[in-house]
Amino acid sequence: MKRLAWLKRFLPDRFVVALIGAIILASLVPVSGTAAVVYGHVTTAAIALLFFLHGAKLSREAIYAGATNWRLHLCVLAATFLLFPLIGLASRPLLLDWLTPELFAGLLFLCVLPSTVQSSIAFTSVARGNIPAAVCSASLSNLLGVFITPLLAGLLISTQSAAGGGSLNAVVDILLHILLPFVLGQIARRWIGSWVAAHPKLVKFVDQGSIVLVVYGAFSASVVEGLWQQTPPSALLLVAVVSSVLLALVLGVTFAIGRRFFERADEIVLVFCGSKKSLASGIPIAQVLFAGGALGSVVLPLMVFHQIQLIVCAVIARRYALGWDRLDAADATPAGAQSRS
Repeated sequence: MKRLAWLKRFLPDRFVVALIGAIILASLVPVSGTAAVVYGHVTTAAIALLFFLHGAKLSREAIYAGATNWRLHLCVLAATFLLFPLIGLASRPLLLDWLTPELFAGLLFLCVLPSTVQSSIAFTSVARGNIPAAVCSASLSNLLGVFITPLLAGLLISTQSAAGGGSLNAVVDILLHILLPFVLGQIARRWIGSWVAAHPKLVKFVDQGSIVLVVYGAFSASVVEGLWQQTPPSALLLVAVVSSVLLALVLGVTFAIGRRFFERADEIVLVFCGSKKSLASGIPIAQVLFAGGALGSVVLPLMVFHQIQLIVCAVIARRYALGWDRLDAADATPAGAQSRS
């Protein structure tokens, strides 16, 4: 039994296995055409249900405390719109000889994008972080990104166009798919709040299930767009390595700052909201900023980074959750038992 318990520590849990399975399935049987449209509606409904349940679960006091945590929100915005671009610019001397100009432009474009919304909040929930603060930070990042991303892209990248009006749809999507279900959940809290609180496994299932749906849909779109056919394996591998290093650097910085200056629940928000980049916002903005011929190469780093961040953050979220479980177990252990151990 002890040997099995030891081995279990090094095996991926069901959530990570489900994510890997979603990537493999999308590579072999990607959803496309009319089925992709229907699947998109299903994913949207799952995300709306997720935020409805969180709205019903959270108290008004917790939401107010999350909204007024300005130090945390400033750190998230600094990581998203300052730390990422600085790392991207600093990498120019190292990467220009290895990446094509289009791929390097895509890397810089990735660095100026806003954070994700639904997956950042879902990972924060899995990790048992400060969900109200995550809702505020991720939503604020996306709303500001509609204006900041085209501005930074125009400053850092030579583009054919710098118009950002097309990304207005991102604002509408956030209002309809994220904030509206959350507000409706808040309204319904007086009737269903106690029931939602009594069924935490339901919220966990919706959290993790929505992430799996997003991973399969995002990777399917990449495969349908020719991720494997249009990209040489060497270029894809190099982009994956660069994306992994970029993510590791930002995760290291946000983790260090979060551990030093914030409580554990807020540290989780900074790690997840400050290190992730939005594919949903990035693709529409890229279609406005870049000419059609270069669009595929420009968005490739974003597509690769998006897949890596989901897998890595899923593992980190589970590690945080296990850490909370150990803390709870330590608090529940009688003082006499601790002294004897």
